[in-house]
Amino acid sequence: MLPRFQCARSFRSKLGVMQDTGTDASPTHPILSSLRPVLEQAGHVFLCKPGLEDLADRLAQREWVWPDFDGRDLEGAPPADRLDLFFVSASINFAFTDFQTGEVFRLEEEGCRYQDAAAMMACLRRAYRQGLPVLEGGWLRRLDIEATAELFAGATPIPMLEERRRILAEIGAALEERFGGRFHHYLERLPPRAYAGGNGLLERLPRDFPSFLDIRVYRGARVLFLKRAQLLLWQLHAHFRSEGYFRLEDVEQLTIFADYIVPMALEQLGVLRYSDALREAIQKARILPEGSEEEVEIRAFSIWACHLLTRKINSFRDQDRQIIDPLLDAYLWFNYHESPHPHHLTTTNSY
Repeated sequence: MLPRFQCARSFRSKLGVMQDTGTDASPTHPILSSLRPVLEQAGHVFLCKPGLEDLADRLAQREWVWPDFDGRDLEGAPPADRLDLFFVSASINFAFTDFQTGEVFRLEEEGCRYQDAAAMMACLRRAYRQGLPVLEGGWLRRLDIEATAELFAGATPIPMLEERRRILAEIGAALEERFGGRFHHYLERLPPRAYAGGNGLLERLPRDFPSFLDIRVYRGARVLFLKRAQLLLWQLHAHFRSEGYFRLEDVEQLTIFADYIVPMALEQLGVLRYSDALREAIQKARILPEGSEEEVEIRAFSIWACHLLTRKINSFRDQDRQIIDPLLDAYLWFNYHESPHPHHLTTTNSY
């Protein structure tokens, strides 16, 4: 572990990089620029430049594979149905572990075992194959708690069941009342861009479907994360890009998706360092309140560290082999998702 003064000094030097660049780290990027108050005032999380540079050097020459996001399991379904299924899944893609019991949501079906988000997606696919109208706004808005429990029946209970029912009802009402009942109709009305002068998908999704609004207030400053909204756009782009059915024209504007796993990976890899008090809280499985300074700093530094990592990795690679932040997220998440190393715990529907 690096001494604390080295991490703190490296952190401040990186702030200078942030101020000097003319790239997408400039103040015009809504999410990255909103992180500045956190990066400048943090007292619980620190960025370690030696660890970051070492990791970038190790990752620079690897082959980067785009995830398909369950493409084989959805094989045969029309593109519009696949797209809508991703949307419904993204709306409730959070909290798959009961922090009180430590029990993880699991599903066993047709000889396959799923857990976490994969188990939730498998439940939705099961309902779709059974002919339930899980993609229809009118059906979603009328779900009661019993039907929701049946929809997500697995080997273990899914956490925050009522919160999921509420969100499904919310998106269902919006779809039925304003957007032709299905998400692909909504998508047809907007440019395939994250940002488009207020009309981009990341700009509109949180307004039209409020459960996607993922922001925090840090010492009076508004900090944007938009984890589930960004992940949805990444999943759609990664899954459909080869078909041409949907491509996000400015996919490079997406950041990583700040959750539990990526910051844990970065801390293990020596890119992030936590204060002694925060490390102890994580090791003892204490709940960090949603919106607490500790939680906001963990998520903000995860986004910024990964953005710097991507840029450093790209500095070693040819122009036609450049990567983007979501690819780095996928590498960290898939490689550390089953790590026994403790991560922070926060009860939230944001991630």
